[in-house]
Amino acid sequence: MARALIIVDFQNDFTPGGALAVRDGDAIAGRIDELARSGGFDLVVATRDWHPPDHGSFAAAGGPWPPHCVQGTPGAELHPALDRALVDVVVDTGQEPDLEGYSGFEGTRLGELLRERAIEDVTVVGLATDYCVKHTALDALRLGLGVTVDAAAVRAVEVAPGDGERALAEIRGAGGTVT
Repeated sequence: MARALIIVDFQNDFTPGGALAVRDGDAIAGRIDELARSGGFDLVVATRDWHPPDHGSFAAAGGPWPPHCVQGTPGAELHPALDRALVDVVVDTGQEPDLEGYSGFEGTRLGELLRERAIEDVTVVGLATDYCVKHTALDALRLGLGVTVDAAAVRAVEVAPGDGERALAEIRGAGGTVT
């Protein structure tokens, strides 16, 4: 069975010091590196929030978030702790001003890429548990893939206390595994 590691939005703007920092977002680097180096995956994909400056999710456009991961800015780059040599493909998300882009599958070729590589099972890690990790995992389940979320390699925004745990419970309830 072919397996893929999907590293969701492990970017500078989502880690401490970034525009939309997730508390301890950089603390997952070691576990992500361990998984990517394990040899247990046939494909390693990194998704990258890659917003235009006028993205609809930004507060100035009526959205809930401050500007973050704007195309071509240092904040949009993958976190330096992620060894790019371990990443086979980078998939840019959220490029359309009117699409949230919470899922790595929304408006991208990720689903096609996984089918082309005959991937049947994915492990999802990255940021943030309660948004992009959750939506990516749920979309993978909808596509019929086996899904595991490695809880040691995710962190949540926690807009409301408990959002991260609720997201993991939702993934479990949809048929995914959380380890």
